[in-house]
Amino acid sequence: MSGALTIGQLAKAAGVNIETIRYYQRRGLLDEPRKPLGGHRRYQDEVVTRLRFIKRAQALGFTLAEIAGLLTLDAACACTNTRALAIRKLALIEQKMADLAAIQHVLGGLVQQCDAGHGGAACPIIEVLAKEGC
Repeated sequence: MSGALTIGQLAKAAGVNIETIRYYQRRGLLDEPRKPLGGHRRYQDEVVTRLRFIKRAQALGFTLAEIAGLLTLDAACACTNTRALAIRKLALIEQKMADLAAIQHVLGGLVQQCDAGHGGAACPIIEVLAKEGC
């Protein structure tokens, strides 16, 4: 790929839709090129790389605000700062996994109670959800 791309070509090359590009522009993650008189905005090839970076970072769980910070890091401090951000993100993911495991355990127990069938007794899941302080 060489030269300048239309927004449609950019979207296709990066594997995103046009509205995603516009949204990233509004969020300040991508610059919006000037529109020539009577023409269409053109994007440089390196914008494809930036879009792919954003999408890969999102797939790893980084928020757009965090990605904006990653995009501003220079080469000198990028590794240290990025590592610190990744460590925080990893800790958050591990906490979410622990929370999900606890939820899985509780729901599994409730389903087992339902499966055991208490013959006309109230549904244990509804009872737990109806209790205050849950």
